Amino acid sequence: MTTTEVVVIGGGYAGVMAANRLTRRDDVTVTLINPRPRFVERIRLHQLAGGTGDAVVDYPDVLARRVTLRVGSVSRIDAPARRLTLDDNTTINYDFLVYAAGSGSRPDVPSSAFPIASYEQARRLREALRPGMPVVVAGAGPTGIETAAELAEQGHPVTLACGGVLGPYLHPRGRRAAARQLAALGVTVEDGPGSVVTGVTGDGATLAGGRHLPGLTVWTAGFGVPDLAARSGLRTDPAGRLLTDETLTSVDDDRIVAAGDAASPSGRPLRMSCQAAGPLGAHAADTVLARIAGRPPAPVTIGFLGQCLSFGRRAGMFQFSHRDDTARAAHIAGVPGAKLKELVCWGTVKQLAMEARRPGTFFVPSWMAGRRGPAGDRLQQPAGRP
Repeated sequence: MTTTEVVVIGGGYAGVMAANRLTRRDDVTVTLINPRPRFVERIRLHQLAGGTGDAVVDYPDVLARRVTLRVGSVSRIDAPARRLTLDDNTTINYDFLVYAAGSGSRPDVPSSAFPIASYEQARRLREALRPGMPVVVAGAGPTGIETAAELAEQGHPVTLACGGVLGPYLHPRGRRAAARQLAALGVTVEDGPGSVVTGVTGDGATLAGGRHLPGLTVWTAGFGVPDLAARSGLRTDPAGRLLTDETLTSVDDDRIVAAGDAASPSGRPLRMSCQAAGPLGAHAADTVLARIAGRPPAPVTIGFLGQCLSFGRRAGMFQFSHRDDTARAAHIAGVPGAKLKELVCWGTVKQLAMEARRPGTFFVPSWMAGRRGPAGDRLQQPAGRP
């Protein structure tokens, strides 16, 4: 029996979903390349920083047995040769490639600040914090809000420098609810034009206008994507995400399919989130499987439900949205919001585990499909997860 070799770059939400789903065919071998030996729950990294969770799951709990895990990083994609070069100079050939390289910190993070976009960064922040140490959080997207709340609940005096508006995604009603939750935890919220952080030193941050805020500075003001695709000569959007058509196939090579934060379908990427990553990973796998079977792949159709936030361990919020990822007036806050947020975090990992056991079980409900939201380019906005 002739086998098809499929390699997946990136072992996050999109990559694991894609790898698991690809095992639907017995004649497909799947290799997942990831720099870490354990799956990182990025939506829990603020808990790792605050000391309330470890944010990791063992790969055997979420990865299909037929998927081979290769720990390492890809340094170059040779598309014409269908070959990858890893950071240890070894090479891997492929018949199809799923590019799920994910996202991380932008390259412009001040050197004295502590970003929190990766497991290693969250651990570094955790190790740097001392009891009662003042903290300045730069950026008021989901990651900034959740980190500020988590650290405040652990006894740190926290100032949240929004760099504009608190929770740009939120509906005004949801924004007011978030402000109340943060106030209850003692977080000082600095918003408006004067809340932009213009400088960071070892002892604090400087806002526009010159005001100095003492404390350790946590940087959450935007995510970036790896430059692997661009370095490999593949076309990308201005932010570096791999350009694809609506089937998630690279505009340069029909053997390369993208998913997750580093994918840019038609130059209109979805909001960086695990909410989009799972469906994108599943669709990328379906595109590869369709091409192997000689069928035309379908265009991607993904809708959104909203955005959930935690405010420490006892409160939270779910901001409902339209399918096109614009916020509705409705939200759930407080203890019910916290329970719903925890259910979402648990369910995200559960989906991966279910797809590992029974590939093909994940699906996007019909009432969510058919409308792909606007770009929502968080590379230019405060960063966060779902």
